[in-house]
Amino acid sequence: MASRASGPGGQNVNRRATRVEARWRPADSAALTARQKARVRAALAPRISADGVLRVVSGVHRTQARNREACVERLRRLLERALAPVTPRRPTRPSAASKQRRRRAKAARAGRLADRRLPRDDH
Repeated sequence: MASRASGPGGQNVNRRATRVEARWRPADSAALTARQKARVRAALAPRISADGVLRVVSGVHRTQARNREACVERLRRLLERALAPVTPRRPTRPSAASKQRRRRAKAARAGRLADRRLPRDDH
């Protein structure tokens, strides 16, 4: 679908419909499995409308053909990112050396604070 675009094009921008809007319904796609459709729906939920349509718009180029290519490329990148497997976080523990550094830093900080206090009069 094409419409008038703002941006580069000079006077041409007022005469040509170069802005392109690509619409795609992930639920109706034969290219995706049910599991992939669910992942796309979850990952792109903010971008998918209430009627299940994913809209991608481009109006940055001077020609309709380049804007169409940009839409397809943007849609491809969105799907690639949505379908990429999520690597689970591997929990790590602080090393012995980092624990030792932390304890030394705490002791040094405590010493500086102790030096600022008034000396106690024990008599």
